[in-house]
Amino acid sequence: MIPASDVKKLREQTGAGMMECKKALEQADGDFARAVDILRERGLAQAAKKAGRDANEGLIESYIHLQGRIGVLLEINCETDFVANTPDFHNLAHDIAMHIAAANPRVVSRDQVSAQDIEHERQVLMAQAQNEGKPAAIVEKMVEGRLEKFYKEICLLDQPYVKNPDVTIDQLLKEHIARLGEHIVVRRFARFERGEELPGVPV
Repeated sequence: MIPASDVKKLREQTGAGMMECKKALEQADGDFARAVDILRERGLAQAAKKAGRDANEGLIESYIHLQGRIGVLLEINCETDFVANTPDFHNLAHDIAMHIAAANPRVVSRDQVSAQDIEHERQVLMAQAQNEGKPAAIVEKMVEGRLEKFYKEICLLDQPYVKNPDVTIDQLLKEHIARLGEHIVVRRFARFERGEELPGVPV
């Protein structure tokens, strides 16, 4: 028998429905952490079904950090203005803008990294591995592993969420897709840091 208090606690933590929480706890034999994972896995599956939908509503979120030293503008989209106006969606937009201020990604997703930048990084990583005296047979595997780290450093969706590093921004989005029932997309962002050098502009 699953205690009602555990069901309530799981619902508060995940935003999933009461019955979904109860089923997840039953499937996990009362293991709370496993139940969270089960709901997350189900959420990811639900999010995948919604990925093809148009997301043309949403909002522009602004965030100012460190007494005006860093500013972020973020466009995040959903399917309807009803969801766009919910506190949950506004909180998500705020949290992602705050994350961008802290983590300083360069692009939203991997497909925005140019082939030229990837190849340049690959060559640098290969030279590093070779200079470390690694056998040729494992250099390529090392390079691929370090490329994954490179993506996590520059791609917003691959980055561990600053408020919960166990979850990536992509997973955070998918949890909200499952909870709100609509496709959600980070369209674009701009991050400004006071005194930073602008490309091609002397300071």
